[in-house]
Amino acid sequence: MSTYGSTRHHHVPTAKDRGTDYHTTLFRRLTWEGTVPLEIRVDPKELPANSDRGLECYYIQAPRVSYLPLLMPEIRRFLMDVVFDEAAAKLIKEDEWWFETEEGTLLKWHWPIGLIYDNHTISRSVRLVSQTHSSATPMRLVLHLASAPTEKLLQSPSAESCKQAFMGQLKEADFIRWGNTKRMTGLRKIDQDGIWEGIKEHNFDHYWRVASKVTPTAGPTRPRSPSPPPPSSASMHNRPPSADLTGPTDRDGAYSVRSVPVRVYLPDGPVLQDLVPPLLEDGTANTLSHFLSTHIPLLFTSRSLLTSPSRMHPSSQTNPELAYALIQGVLSPPEAEMAWLGACLAGADGWLNICVGITRS
Repeated sequence: MSTYGSTRHHHVPTAKDRGTDYHTTLFRRLTWEGTVPLEIRVDPKELPANSDRGLECYYIQAPRVSYLPLLMPEIRRFLMDVVFDEAAAKLIKEDEWWFETEEGTLLKWHWPIGLIYDNHTISRSVRLVSQTHSSATPMRLVLHLASAPTEKLLQSPSAESCKQAFMGQLKEADFIRWGNTKRMTGLRKIDQDGIWEGIKEHNFDHYWRVASKVTPTAGPTRPRSPSPPPPSSASMHNRPPSADLTGPTDRDGAYSVRSVPVRVYLPDGPVLQDLVPPLLEDGTANTLSHFLSTHIPLLFTSRSLLTSPSRMHPSSQTNPELAYALIQGVLSPPEAEMAWLGACLAGADGWLNICVGITRS
């Protein structure tokens, strides 16, 4: 079993980067260090002759921010060393590999691995009678060695194609935030290559050295509503300190963007995308509760979003919801502000991905 250690390139977060405070850096690092368990098994019908059929399964703790094509070199080394014989190894072409779930669902190689895992989780929420399975259950993938369905994959699932798709997502997120792509297109080529190398090497510092130039800051410039309610002990626990500070308006701040890049994923359904302003018309912060109850009112209502479900039991709340929202594998509190979520819990491609699962009693 392979694992990406959380101590790689690890150091205590600092506030040296452009206006980025300690707590913002902390949440970004926690998001970056997130991993998901994968069980990768070669399709037995495609195993070459003389392969060791007792060892064709490979386990890995894969980084949430990484991509399936970036795992292929490591998987190939395992297969070559343990499963395939020398003759078969010479015939295997890595650029013909592709993945699907054990249920037969073709995996989108250009999605971050964490999003693939969360999307699989919410799809299971529709099919399972109960949600008693552990959140740490490995996602079982089937690796095919040939005959890729190119009409569905669109492009070859290579590392270079993955890089192009990743950079395209960054530019689209940049446009949605600021109304232009000047921050991304203004980067030198060495910086654009560096941000991708940070993903490939799973290096937090290398990635954020460049990403901080295009990503909004989460604090300390959160605007205040004209008459804010007095803080309560509950709100102090639900809002990170980076969102409680005041200061002059910051044109690069999370609350100054035109829109937060957000996509909503429904179980076995369409992907929803809309403009999500950080502030409402009355000047108050746009929250996860308001966003979900506005865009998916049949599943989320403002009244029942007043209380949060527990992480392991999404249905355990006073007013049960029909659905729950996963962000980076975590059930986020409904009062979380969209601007803060977009600055701290967005994926490495700049998008805040919200996976909506169905609550089953």
